[in-house]
Amino acid sequence: MEPFSFGSSESLDYPVRLRIINLEGDEAPYLFSTLLKTPELRHIGSNASPHSDLYVTVQVWAGSKPLTVPVQTSYKAFRNERRWSEWLTVPIPYKSLPLNSYLAITIWDLSPTAGEQAQGHAIPFGGTTLPLFDRDNQLQKGRQKCLVHRHKQADGNDNTTTPSTIAKNRTGSRKGEVFVVDKEAEELERMEKLFKKHEMNEIPRVEWLDQLVYRGTEKRGLKAARNSIKSLQRQSVANKEAEEVKKHNVAESNGGEVPRPGPSKFTLNIELPRFDFPVVFADHEYPPPPISSFQHLSASQSNIILKPPPEVSYGPGINAPEESDRLIRIYDPEVGARDNPAESKHRRLVRSQHRHGILDKDLRPNAKVRDELNLIMSYSPTHVLSPEEKDLVWKFRYHLTKDKRALTKFVKSVNWQDQSESKQAIQVLGKWTDIDVDDALELLGPVFDHRAVRAYAVDRLRKADDDELLLYLLQLVQALKFEHISADSNEATVRASSLADFLISRAVENFTLGNYFYWYLGVEYDDKSNDQGEEVRTMYAKVQYDFMKELESRPGGRETRITIRRQAELITVLSKISAEIQASRDSIARKLETVKSFLADPKNEILSIDPPMPMPLDPSIMVVGVVPEETRVFKSSLSPIMVTFKTISGNKYPILFKTGDDLRQDQLVIQIITLMDQLLQKENLDLKLSPYKILATSTTAGASQFVPSQTFSAIASKYNSNPALAYLRQHNPDERAYLGVRKETLDTFAKSCAGYCVITYILGVGDRHLENLLLAPDGHFFHADFGFILGRDPKPFAPAVKLSKEMADAMGGSNPPSEHYLQFKQYCFLAFAALRKSSNLILNLFSLMVHANIPDIKAEPDKAVFKVKERFHLELNEEDAIRHLDRIMEDSLNGIMPVVIDRLHDFVQAFR
Repeated sequence: MEPFSFGSSESLDYPVRLRIINLEGDEAPYLFSTLLKTPELRHIGSNASPHSDLYVTVQVWAGSKPLTVPVQTSYKAFRNERRWSEWLTVPIPYKSLPLNSYLAITIWDLSPTAGEQAQGHAIPFGGTTLPLFDRDNQLQKGRQKCLVHRHKQADGNDNTTTPSTIAKNRTGSRKGEVFVVDKEAEELERMEKLFKKHEMNEIPRVEWLDQLVYRGTEKRGLKAARNSIKSLQRQSVANKEAEEVKKHNVAESNGGEVPRPGPSKFTLNIELPRFDFPVVFADHEYPPPPISSFQHLSASQSNIILKPPPEVSYGPGINAPEESDRLIRIYDPEVGARDNPAESKHRRLVRSQHRHGILDKDLRPNAKVRDELNLIMSYSPTHVLSPEEKDLVWKFRYHLTKDKRALTKFVKSVNWQDQSESKQAIQVLGKWTDIDVDDALELLGPVFDHRAVRAYAVDRLRKADDDELLLYLLQLVQALKFEHISADSNEATVRASSLADFLISRAVENFTLGNYFYWYLGVEYDDKSNDQGEEVRTMYAKVQYDFMKELESRPGGRETRITIRRQAELITVLSKISAEIQASRDSIARKLETVKSFLADPKNEILSIDPPMPMPLDPSIMVVGVVPEETRVFKSSLSPIMVTFKTISGNKYPILFKTGDDLRQDQLVIQIITLMDQLLQKENLDLKLSPYKILATSTTAGASQFVPSQTFSAIASKYNSNPALAYLRQHNPDERAYLGVRKETLDTFAKSCAGYCVITYILGVGDRHLENLLLAPDGHFFHADFGFILGRDPKPFAPAVKLSKEMADAMGGSNPPSEHYLQFKQYCFLAFAALRKSSNLILNLFSLMVHANIPDIKAEPDKAVFKVKERFHLELNEEDAIRHLDRIMEDSLNGIMPVVIDRLHDFVQAFR
């Protein structure tokens, strides 16, 4: 088949238009004596003059009903011919047209005596009905010649009595009828079809030949017009039906009393818009209705990702179906349901036995059932319970109220659409023992939407102190998306959402919480991407407004609000200079001078800050101004600037401010590292981590704490052999200690290396090279630049753990393994085992971030949590999991690809 390019009508958001060109034709006039006898005919405009004033109305019909109001042409006084040449716009777009759409076009005459079908003093001169789509379901275009049915108003019915064309029947409709063929008219009609193709560029243009054809056609047209009435009269005589023709042409306006002395024939020429491609009718396809409207699903079932309806395509032999056999896609609501309806009915019957029974509270599992329940309790948050497991949990729900691990499994087992079952489940919730914070966070995720369940989780969070709450605040702000807060309602969010009420009440009491709460809300409101949605942005603005309103009502709240406003002004000033530097094409030296002069200008109110103000990045730091002399501009595509602030204690607090980059992903990673540091310290394992502060102030700007340090790449260029050890020896010399470095420094280096190796492995941090591995003079090792997480990496064959030879050599070497290197591996194994115990908490935090607009989570949101879970290897016991980590570390240390990647990166950087 040859390629066929076309457009679909559903995508054509353009109003229906047409041009009324002119009216052609002639008719036998009434005898003057007839007009004298019948004043009803004498005062009709078309009987008084062959070029009387007429106007045209157009209306779109479909399904024998009008779709629009009629539109009409403006008034025109005709002299030689009835020509309007006027474009009319019908108030309906092409995308809304059904397949059976018609243009009902009526030409109106004037008569003071009115008559049948009259509208005031207007009576129908004639009408015609044109289908907008042809037999091939393509939109009509170009010039159209429409037959005018005299004295009839156009009707847009599907079986219209005023069609624009009449099929010819050469054999006649009755026996003995003779059809007289007007060869001139037939030839002229054939020429008109060719002219239309010529206009549509379907026939190549030949200028000299086209001019000859035009002149010949004009002569032929004049001749055909003179002979048209005579031809009709000859045909009437040949068929011996002159009287029937006269009756057919009776003027309906005068009741059919006075016949016209001869036939009449009129055609209306119109023009439809032309498009570059054929426009084929395509019906608008609505999305399938949600499964929940057909079948009651439990909370755990509601997170099942439903497959889209199957694509329908014509196979061999059915590429051209009959016009009446249109293919209709029917949505089956049972396709996406995982459960068999018969099995669901069976489970409902089984549960009914354990719903109202008095003995349910005394049910106790035997040894075998107890093992099955313990296995269910050990499942990770991502595990989907089977129907049998749900029934088992429901059956022994009263027995499980003493097990805090069982609450989330119980909530997943309840059919919350069943009012009787949900009512009893809420009563059981009140009797449950206190749950851990990680389970409370799971109940605030997108899977659980029942208000009572979410309120129960918020009540558990109320027992957490402010420091613990600060660790989860980023995720709790994201959980507001699942609270079903109406953005259109005037009701305060504190009444609509228990989580919003809780966060606002705690944020107004603690300035550090309120500081981060304000900025987290502001960034979400600033996110104008398509993934966020206007309703979500409005919801965050509403929560932020209620937070500020609650501040006003608290003692000292007005001062807090003023402080937050001053912080916003400071960030605005930094954003302004950072954006100017980024857009500038000056050299680094010129950019640095520009920043220094800007910071030193008193007009910007940043040189001196009075009264002292808490830093938005870290509210525990009170700043009193900046030190313009200690400003730096880094050589990078975004040109980040380092601004040094003076604190109230006389110290200095340098920060990096960057514009043009979304720091929310880095902010998330630093938050998770801070949380993991706290979890490890609870296990009495201090790995000397350095989770520096990061705060995204908008979707394109943010600040981060500047930690004085050197990259491994810079250290390697300065020292030839064993660069990391030489760097530590220079800053922490001790000739009596092992390797000539203070013991505390080497311990700090080994511990921090172990912590970051394990954490970056669990988070799947990618794009690791010597430029984003940093080392502080006191031995603290840490990572920077978390642009790739969850296993994504721009380099092929990248190692899962970044353990370079430089790191191992600084500990005394790995072959043979030194004492510090063995201690380093021991720290890795202890950290991995400790974090595996808190895997549920970490997985729940990531599940709350699934709908956050973070690049590496947004890439595959349904797999983000599973990628983290995969790194924990929860299917293995602790000993096997540690062995697996050991193999990964050895492969990274002894592999060739990590070394090749580092060398290639150094080469690219040097080339730049």
